[in-house]
Amino acid sequence: MQRNRLQKLLEFLESEPDDPFLKYALATEYLRLNETGQALAYYEDLVNKHHDYVGTYYHLGKLYEALNRKDDAIKTYREGMTVARAAHDNHAYAELQSVYNAAMGLDYEDD
Repeated sequence: MQRNRLQKLLEFLESEPDDPFLKYALATEYLRLNETGQALAYYEDLVNKHHDYVGTYYHLGKLYEALNRKDDAIKTYREGMTVARAAHDNHAYAELQSVYNAAMGLDYEDD
């Protein structure tokens, strides 16, 4: 079933090669299939070609963290916060700030 879903998304992308939602869906699907290289390629394409697609930054940062690329994750979270703020997307901004703080070691609890 998952491969069938992946194939459908790839077919849709052939018709709409610049659709950021399809690229995001493909990245997510590849990640579900544990094909991190493909997922990474689509997420990176999104931040390079569809800079304002806010949802990418959280997931790309998390993938970087999973790949032990902490500096890239921190940079991605920081860029995502800038994009989210410009888009007035407070929810995405708060999520990105939370993972940024955690990656920076600033996720301490109040005493």
